[in-house]
This record gives sequence, structure tokens and C-alpha cells, in this order.
Amino acid sequence: MSDHKHGEMDIATQEKTFNGFITWSKNVAIVAILILIFLAIFNS
Repeated sequence: MSDHKHGEMDIATQEKTFNGFITWSKNVAIVAILILIFLAIFNS
């Protein structure tokens, strides 16, 4: 079994994926809030 040394793994791909996911999630949340506001204002 090989020895694992903490902090040696390249995590650039994981960080890029995580940052993309967070950005996508924020954008979806903003759009959902805007849709709810639109419905609240214009729904008779």
C-alpha cells in the first residue's frame, strides 16, 4: 500500500468544478427569486 501524503494531490480540476457549481447555483437562485417577484407583482 502506498503512503498517502496530505496536500500532494492536484485539486485544480475539483476546485474549478466546485466554483462552476457554486456560480451556477447562485444564478439559478437569482432567476428563481426574480420569477417569484415577477409573479407576485403581476399576478391578479
